Amino acid sequence: MRYYKDLREHLAALEKAGRLTRIRSLINKDTEMHPLVRLQFLGLPEEKRTAFFFDNITDSRGKRYRMPYVVGSAAASRGIYALGMMCEPDQIGDKWLHAQTHPIAPKLVASGPVQEVVYTAEEIKREGITMLPIPISTPGFDNAPYTSASNWITKDPESGIRNVGNYRGQVKAPDRFGCFFGLGQGARIHWEKCRARGIPLQAAMVIGAPPNISYVAISKFPEDVDELAIAGGIAGEPVEVVKCKTVDLEVPAHAEIVVEGIIPTDSVEPEGPFGEMTGFMASREISPYMNVTCITHRRDPICQGFISQFPPSESSKIRQISWEQVVYKMLKVDCGMKNVVDVVFHESSGSWGLCVIRLQQPERPQTQAIFKAVGERFWGGKMIVLVDEDIDPRNLESVIWAMSFRMQPHRDTDILRTKKLLALDYSIAPPEVGAGRKPGAQEDLESSCLLVDATLKWPYPPTSLPKKELMEQALQVWEREGLPALNLRPPIWGYPLGYWTAQDEEEAEMALKGDYFKTGEKAAQQRTKVSG
Repeated sequence: MRYYKDLREHLAALEKAGRLTRIRSLINKDTEMHPLVRLQFLGLPEEKRTAFFFDNITDSRGKRYRMPYVVGSAAASRGIYALGMMCEPDQIGDKWLHAQTHPIAPKLVASGPVQEVVYTAEEIKREGITMLPIPISTPGFDNAPYTSASNWITKDPESGIRNVGNYRGQVKAPDRFGCFFGLGQGARIHWEKCRARGIPLQAAMVIGAPPNISYVAISKFPEDVDELAIAGGIAGEPVEVVKCKTVDLEVPAHAEIVVEGIIPTDSVEPEGPFGEMTGFMASREISPYMNVTCITHRRDPICQGFISQFPPSESSKIRQISWEQVVYKMLKVDCGMKNVVDVVFHESSGSWGLCVIRLQQPERPQTQAIFKAVGERFWGGKMIVLVDEDIDPRNLESVIWAMSFRMQPHRDTDILRTKKLLALDYSIAPPEVGAGRKPGAQEDLESSCLLVDATLKWPYPPTSLPKKELMEQALQVWEREGLPALNLRPPIWGYPLGYWTAQDEEEAEMALKGDYFKTGEKAAQQRTKVSG
């Protein structure tokens, strides 16, 4: 099947699958929109979440908007994410791996729908970005509307390699956005290089792209990787791009909206606060800003956003899946670790703080190589936990069980210290210090990652659950009796882990037949006197 040409085809597929909720009543984007969508993340199981489409929008000043707004369409759930990849949920990993190992370079075309309507500088000063129904994401705490599903495209002034990154954009004026690029992010690296050369950074903000663009924008790839080529790998065909009108950049031809602009490197200004993925408000910082030079969009465009803030959210889900696949490919393909079975980032940690890696027959030297690769090369995770193949890395109870009984803190843990700072992690330093945000603020600071090897170091007795055939029989009885529906999570039955004698096996079988008195008689024959 051909991949989605644009957001509209994707939304049609969501609606056909029953994963799109249309809200037709009048909704205030500043006070009602995100609180309404937030409720499904607080009160519904993940499989019940949907995208929300609003086509009757106002704001706190009574302004009515011509554009509809969609949120949750990229990753409100794993099922929605899979639909965006055009595969089944259990095929996401394979499709991501293929895309990373078989990238397809974008294709430049002469024109595209995204430039059907063009606004000049004079028109932008009158209404500009305020024509977009950008909501207040954390009403009561955010200080302005912010774009959230905004994919910023910039180029390295040295190599010319393009970066596509998902960053927020604070609405400051009809022709000005605030930019939050944390230290180490692609756009920030480009901004710093331009600053060193005394030139501004050209940028284009893409809103309403096909889902493959959003998926790669969230991911963390090496600096020499063009994210649009990975997006082409997901689609199985090149992403068609067009030249921008006022900056030397290319943007997806079938996106809904593009905001072009210049980011000065000789001045900065306050940006924030804004509710962020850690579950806390990002504090006000001195950051770059973009002067808008042009806005282009399709006829009857659709504005798109992510719902982020406190996890779980669309932001944590889209980051979880993409980061898992990037790290999996890095370990399995780039580092040649063939026994890596699975990589999981847990949403409750913002899909960053806790990374669990499942291994088949792990070896002690390899665990250190994994810690080094994930902790230093990828820079993801404050806690990296290695588990055996029998542990479900998505089940936190299973992970905690392994950590409780398969490792010793004095022997199986280590701490990796690093100068790489997560800009939004207030455990590094108080918010006013600006760790990871202000240049120079990190000179006297460091962060760290806890490394935990929770794998078996030697054979263990079997897990203390009934054998498989007995649990399967019990399940049949359960269903026959009409008892409540079960949500079974492994381990469901007992299984061997290497330490179990023939005598243990024989006596267990005898017990099932009711012959346990024979075991008691044998024990009596082996009785010994207690001395002293």
